[in-house]
Amino acid sequence: MSKNRTKLSVKEKIGYGLGDTASHFVWDMVGFWILIFYTDTFGISAAAAGTIMLIARFWDMLSDPLMGIIADRTNTRWGKFRPYLLWMALPYSVLAVLTFTTPDFGPTGKVIYAGVTYLLLMTVFTAINLPYSSLGAVMTSDSYERAGLNSYRFIFAFAGQFIVTGTALYLANYFGRGNMAQGYQYTLILFATISFILFMITFKSTRERVAPPRAQQKNLKEDVKNLFRNGPWVILFFVGIISFVMFALQNLSIAYYFKYYVGQEQSVQLFNIIGTVALILGIPFSKPLAKRFGKRNVYMASSLISGMFFILLYIPGTDDVYTVYTLNVLAKFTYAPAVPLLWTMLADAADYSEWKFHRRATGLVFSAATFAQKAGWGIGGALAGWMLAIFRFVPNVEQTATSLNGIKLMISVFPGILYMSCAILLYFYAIDQKTCLEMEKDLEQRRAED
Repeated sequence: MSKNRTKLSVKEKIGYGLGDTASHFVWDMVGFWILIFYTDTFGISAAAAGTIMLIARFWDMLSDPLMGIIADRTNTRWGKFRPYLLWMALPYSVLAVLTFTTPDFGPTGKVIYAGVTYLLLMTVFTAINLPYSSLGAVMTSDSYERAGLNSYRFIFAFAGQFIVTGTALYLANYFGRGNMAQGYQYTLILFATISFILFMITFKSTRERVAPPRAQQKNLKEDVKNLFRNGPWVILFFVGIISFVMFALQNLSIAYYFKYYVGQEQSVQLFNIIGTVALILGIPFSKPLAKRFGKRNVYMASSLISGMFFILLYIPGTDDVYTVYTLNVLAKFTYAPAVPLLWTMLADAADYSEWKFHRRATGLVFSAATFAQKAGWGIGGALAGWMLAIFRFVPNVEQTATSLNGIKLMISVFPGILYMSCAILLYFYAIDQKTCLEMEKDLEQRRAED
């Protein structure tokens, strides 16, 4: 077996997976709580919060590919991607705390503070998460070993989500003692500290093994040109954006659903915990299903079935707590196998570029993932904020029928339709099982001759 096709040890897979646990201690605070924090604690309007999230996406259009280019051209004794875990873990942690800190500013000052801290946090998120995601593509060249690695990654990612979504409000209330601004800040100090420690463990326990062809010369123009000639990458780019718009819209809306529609604010944590357990239980099916039916087909089936369960949440008669919880579990369990596949398929797209064009730009390819992730969350967050405004939401008061109906649509029909649409795009994804095996064989031969 070649060095590049290393079968990774369980220890290294766990070490890699802990990096996404680290990321989620901050990312899920943004993904689940930032909007309701901004409107109900920090003190800015839903429309202003949504606009901040969208404006940040215009910066991401530059920062994400730029970070991919920088990472591809980084050469250290630790590799191309690992050193960014070491360099960026502390800034990521500090900015997380600042983002959830409420300053004693006026309305305009608060909007500016929120915009600056959110933008900086998203920039540093790119600087650590893009190299982290790219690292998974260069630890081994075996496509199905990567699928297994990403299964570990997302089991640990959702373990982080389990902790954050299940404890954030309790911790904020405990630390705040009636002062939610202080509670959020202290909660982030705790989460950010854990995040930093886990990133250090990931740095120490992983290795890079797949390198670009030795004869490859630096040529940014050629790399960018090949990126847009890479059909599978283009499809995954749009699938990623749509998927994350769906995640953001629903996750940011669910806290409003329980606070104002159900009338049990704290119950959102149990709802999130049970949904996360369903995700964790579903992820191990990703690799065997992909081997049996192909990655594309599993992803398509997942998006269709899961989207249907989300839409069913809107149907009259599904408001009782047991039905809501059951449909959520079914939706999360059925989309879980697709979660690791997006990142595994992006690694295949990096291989595809090397196979077709004899150039490898792993960081640039994975910039699609971080951009899609942040663009999706930004667009989804903006949509959530704007929709709340359209449906005439007013914080901390009893809501109108229009507002309550809008909140329910935001956690059911809208995300369900979005996720089902991914199947249409994936129909045109060209890397099937046969192509994947052919790429592996040809690239292994080339690397042996290099």
